[in-house]
Amino acid sequence: MPELAEATAAIIAAGQRLDRLGWVPATAGNISVRLRDGTVAITRSGGHKGFLDADGVIRVGLDGGPLREGDRPSAETGLHCGIYRRFPEAGAVLHGHSVPVTVLSRRLGGSIRLESYELLKAFPGLATHAAAVELPIFDNDQDIPRLQAVVEARWAGEDAVLPGYLLRGHGIYVWGADMPQALMRLEAVEFMLRCELEVRRLP
Repeated sequence: MPELAEATAAIIAAGQRLDRLGWVPATAGNISVRLRDGTVAITRSGGHKGFLDADGVIRVGLDGGPLREGDRPSAETGLHCGIYRRFPEAGAVLHGHSVPVTVLSRRLGGSIRLESYELLKAFPGLATHAAAVELPIFDNDQDIPRLQAVVEARWAGEDAVLPGYLLRGHGIYVWGADMPQALMRLEAVEFMLRCELEVRRLP
């Protein structure tokens, strides 16, 4: 796991990439990295992720509380920390608000089925496109501890948990062992969701 300076640089670069792709408009989204000491570096609340600097990244504990007086983490920090608490291998978490994610999550039920895509290989345990997964969709909730409890209940009932989920009408969470893996997974899922959106536009 990285130290704070290395994590901050990775978060800034990720924010610029997600901004170029149109996945973190205005103040949307947040980005985090688990640090070597077990704490979490995460984007400060209210900032544009495409224009981050070092001051836009703060440290929080695994309970989501800021470690420096005056720092204000995102309201959704608890969802990042829930991922880190549940998955010791998780080293980076990305949360974005793309158009496909927002539209599809508003129109579908409790999951979206992704099947026969080459990029399914971005998910762990899938070595071929000849596979199908159900990516969970949770109803959004401003009560973050309550929402996290719903997510954890779903995780507890599944043998293999996909490293990602959608919030209805809101956005996507994807994680990986480090920032490169998290970015790769997010790009793969976004591509598949964009394809699903296009398919639904066909007559």
